[in-house]
Amino acid sequence: MSTDDVLAEVGARLRRTRKEREVTLAALSEATGISVSTLSRLESGLRKPSLELLLPIAQAHQVPLDELVGAPPVGDPRVRSKPIVRGGRTHWPLTRQPGGLQAFKVLEPQRKQEPEPRTHEGYEWLYVLSGRLRLVLGEHDVVLSAGEAAEFDTRVPHWFGSTGEGPVEFLSLFGPQGERMHVRARPTSRK
Repeated sequence: MSTDDVLAEVGARLRRTRKEREVTLAALSEATGISVSTLSRLESGLRKPSLELLLPIAQAHQVPLDELVGAPPVGDPRVRSKPIVRGGRTHWPLTRQPGGLQAFKVLEPQRKQEPEPRTHEGYEWLYVLSGRLRLVLGEHDVVLSAGEAAEFDTRVPHWFGSTGEGPVEFLSLFGPQGERMHVRARPTSRK
């Protein structure tokens, strides 16, 4: 529905709201300070509604402005995404908008892999939901357990994956660089 369509229906809504409350144009004029002729023209659609006219009317009727305007409902906020499988990992996108901060739920299967650290522009935050996630970050080799998080500048050589002991499920937020590195996990013993 276009803005013009929404505005065209405001007059009928104003009249219906006033009649339901059994308020005369004169009484509404007195309560709002808006002239009877302006109120009449608003209700008949001969005057375009403005915020400075609608706010006092909404206050006088004690209704939300949305009710008078008939604002369209907000779309369903749920993100419904299809899983993406890359390199054996399953990713569920949790954000809809391209660019900026991107969020993913990731399931890494149980497997033993040789780390291949990489670098790229950006900043990443990981949060383990279940299982154990191995993170190699520069000179650090740590294991994150459920409830632990790590954040880092992705220009530092990094790799993360299964410890080989079982699958791991985690959240990954990737966004523009700008924060300093901070890791909160306990180190694993080097073999």
